[in-house]
Amino acid sequence: MVIVDFNGVAVGSVLGQINHGMELNENLVRHIVLNNIRSYRVKYPESDYGRMVIACEGWSWRKDVYPEYKANRTTNRAKDKYDWTEIFRILDVVIKDLRESFPYAVIQIDRAEADDIIGALAVEKSTPLLGEDVVIISADKDFVQLQRHGNVIQYSPLQNKMLTADDPEYFLFEHIMKGDSSDGVPNVMSPDNSFTDKIRQTPMRKKLINEWWQNKHRLKEVMPTEAFRNYMRNREMIDLERTPSNIKVEALESYESYKYPQRSNILSYLVTNNMKLLIENAGEF
Repeated sequence: MVIVDFNGVAVGSVLGQINHGMELNENLVRHIVLNNIRSYRVKYPESDYGRMVIACEGWSWRKDVYPEYKANRTTNRAKDKYDWTEIFRILDVVIKDLRESFPYAVIQIDRAEADDIIGALAVEKSTPLLGEDVVIISADKDFVQLQRHGNVIQYSPLQNKMLTADDPEYFLFEHIMKGDSSDGVPNVMSPDNSFTDKIRQTPMRKKLINEWWQNKHRLKEVMPTEAFRNYMRNREMIDLERTPSNIKVEALESYESYKYPQRSNILSYLVTNNMKLLIENAGEF
């Protein structure tokens, strides 16, 4: 199975082109995103890696648990130079096109992020019993934690390399302790509103993380009360095993019951949308 973190790779590609002087244009964005997906299919062909899944974003259940989750993204986006409303409108159009004309499972679930879909499918499909290799296409290092489950690898298009960790269990533990600034999650020594209220975080020392790692089975005993409370906060936000079970079940059921369009739709779509550069490579999708 090949799972594409759609928003992650699509937004990165579009912003890269805008930064190189491209004017935001629906047809051009379509071409960029579809050509990238074609290249992933060529790199990881169905004959060797099985079906491709396009994992899409939805409203996140994490915001109900922790209101500060990703709150700083909205503020930061309001200040930058990109037309986010138009970018996301175009990407929604591309998602619709993929769902209607391409032989990939396009999965989007209410109250779930792409992370939840990727986590659920990767864990289920990479189990030793099934023996299926799972390739995650994303530059987001959060998914490295999934390498603790069976045969999971990750390719970053942004860096054009595989993302790995010597010890995925420790990688996840350290990530939880340090938090995730891009998602508005402070380290475990700092309060919930650190990012929203621009409060300086208490430094998180490597020595302390290693000390807690050695005592990972009795953290409640060895961590200060507030730090342990924040550890539980961060684990809920970062550890993909914490995704609610109903979302995991829905992700798996959506994949297993997915109705794929006919492959003949691809060429018709490319011709209708005058995508001349992709028509000659239509067989690679």
